[in-house]
Amino acid sequence: MDRLKDKIVLISGGARGQGAAEARLFAAEGARVVIGDVLEAEGRQLAEELGATAVFVRQDVTKEEDWDAAIAAAKALGGLHGLVNNAGIYQPKTLMETDAALFERHMRINQLGCFLGMKAVVPLMEQSGGGSIVNISSVAGLRGSPGAIAYSATKWALRGMTKAAAVDLAPRKIRVNSIHPGPIDTDMLKVRTPEQNRERLTRVPMNRMGTAEEVSRLVLFLLSEESGYITGAEVAIDGGATL
Repeated sequence: MDRLKDKIVLISGGARGQGAAEARLFAAEGARVVIGDVLEAEGRQLAEELGATAVFVRQDVTKEEDWDAAIAAAKALGGLHGLVNNAGIYQPKTLMETDAALFERHMRINQLGCFLGMKAVVPLMEQSGGGSIVNISSVAGLRGSPGAIAYSATKWALRGMTKAAAVDLAPRKIRVNSIHPGPIDTDMLKVRTPEQNRERLTRVPMNRMGTAEEVSRLVLFLLSEESGYITGAEVAIDGGATL
């Protein structure tokens, strides 16, 4: 199926992991994709792999001028119909281990970056007839998460920002939803030891990590017209971890 045929989608943090899986799937579903990331070598390699359906833009999501550049790249392709706010960091520490600098780093990348992205895409998305924004939160935004106070704070924030933006943007024909992955088998989890990750899986009823491809299929659904009456939703993809 070409569920994103003739659509243009911007993916922040799109060079690897979930973002790269999304870029590959969206391109296969008929979309043209703008891949934004600070990882230039990996981002350019992915865009080259995808060929004419993709373009890479170096993007620090905390900088408004980098969002402007990403929007310009989408406009050059013909418009903008989807945004995936995928960029983020995960540097887990407890409350007493976390200093102001680490807390602010999480806020700038995970939260401010999402805010700047949602705001930046609205004019072009509106000109393109509307669209869909998907904010990548986490199960850490649905419940208390031990040893990750800064990360948890930003992921709870994305949950609330999504709902507020959904109300604001519905009259502009722009839907906004958040998804909440549990443990996903990507490089982000390498910050924890294999033993810590195995222990984490004991609290997942399905007893396995999810894959980036599984997450990308959920994002595809929320970008497509198949979810045309869904906005302000929060969807867990966590193997049952929040049950």
